[in-house]
Amino acid sequence: MEPTHYIDPEDIVEAEPLSWKFWKKRRYIVVLLAFFGFFNVYSLRVNLSVAIVAMTENRTVTNEQGEETWEQDFPWDSKQKGLILSSFFYGYILTQFIGGFIGAKIGGNLVFGIGIGTTAILTLFTPLAAKHSLELLLAVRIIEGIFEGVTFPCIHAVWARWAPPLERSRMASIAFAGNYAGTVIAMPSSGLLATTYGWESVFYVFGTIGCIWFILWMAIVRAEPGKDRYCSADERHYIENKIGSKGHNNIRHPWKAIFTSLPFYAIIASHFSENWGFYTLLTQLPSFLRDTLDFNLDKTGFLSAVPYLAMGILLGVSGYLADWLQVKGYLTTTQVRRYFNCGAFLAQTVFMILTAYLLDPTWSVVCITIAVGLGAFAWSGFAVNHLDIAPQHASVLMGIGNTFATIPGIVSPMLTGHLVVNQSSEEWKTVFFISAGIYLFGCVVYWFWASGELQEWAKTPEQKALELNHKKAHTYANKAITIKDETTTN
Repeated sequence: MEPTHYIDPEDIVEAEPLSWKFWKKRRYIVVLLAFFGFFNVYSLRVNLSVAIVAMTENRTVTNEQGEETWEQDFPWDSKQKGLILSSFFYGYILTQFIGGFIGAKIGGNLVFGIGIGTTAILTLFTPLAAKHSLELLLAVRIIEGIFEGVTFPCIHAVWARWAPPLERSRMASIAFAGNYAGTVIAMPSSGLLATTYGWESVFYVFGTIGCIWFILWMAIVRAEPGKDRYCSADERHYIENKIGSKGHNNIRHPWKAIFTSLPFYAIIASHFSENWGFYTLLTQLPSFLRDTLDFNLDKTGFLSAVPYLAMGILLGVSGYLADWLQVKGYLTTTQVRRYFNCGAFLAQTVFMILTAYLLDPTWSVVCITIAVGLGAFAWSGFAVNHLDIAPQHASVLMGIGNTFATIPGIVSPMLTGHLVVNQSSEEWKTVFFISAGIYLFGCVVYWFWASGELQEWAKTPEQKALELNHKKAHTYANKAITIKDETTTN
């Protein structure tokens, strides 16, 4: 009896291999637009971190009598500013799971586009809301968070249908690099816009850019290769067979297995830890540089962007290196995820501690830049790991994980607002020590529990059948060798 015929994904190759001419591959057009999508995600999020400095700074004003007085647009204290900066995350945390669940059902491309597009429109109304009342500003920021909360989970639904396994790291990391490109551009640009044209221009410029991107994304990107008429038959065949299935609209999520999976909890712990350090610096770095190291607003915007420039560059490097190590067989997927993630966390722990002790204008910026930049290697660990352990459930796993990982965005700015009252170096030292300790916690948990292997509970019927056929093929091959050896011996 002959073994059942099957297609081994490892035997599938493209007629025209992937090259530096990425525009010839439709999946990399999706990656490029996802990059600019995440550019908007973070530029729309971080512009307030810089704008709030201009909105609350004391300005010298000379009246008609020639007397100099001080005035502010908004007399918010440190606790109110902490509340404003964290309000976005009150909405953001609510839609993580919903975004992943809906993205898996109707297509991550639609949810991703609508989430960012709506956030961009609301950003245009932020100056009006701020001038009306603190309460209305908080409401707008919370609603922005609700719509932006779907973006990270649902992009995994896009990768689950567009990303071949050995290209996941680079495709996801290139797209995620848009986060840091957005931060790099938004922070200094926000400082310049606020100084030159007034703080309102910050929200008008980035809101408009987000609306333009939304139109392009909705016009070009489709849920999967089979629905994209510009995707070649060869590329569609390659992607679908590498992934192992076509279209996954009727997915049933094994909730018990998900919530008892140690590799999944390792991802959650790492995501929480990375976000704690990241959000602490994202929301507080401009204030730290101005109040503790005495940089003015223009320099604050530029220097705040430097760490994220380093991270954006290193994301491309880490993603390519992670895939290359797997393709060459030097490391298994589990080893790549573990070494990249934990190595980055250990380095971040060390440099956060150094920042706390040094508090020097030059060396503090250097240490923070290294700490944030090396986080790129962690993103090639935990951030792609959902697609390794359960690709068909990846958007839901990302939604659940990012719900927990959003807690730092709420707690960290408020905690910093309560800890840093007098802007003293000792107060900031405590903030950096807390971040270092949380990085170390994430490192330990991920090292012991992480896995890069497809989990048994996440295998589709096609994948189980393929494994069975693979085993049968090996069995028949071994029998044939045995019979041949016996014949030769006789």
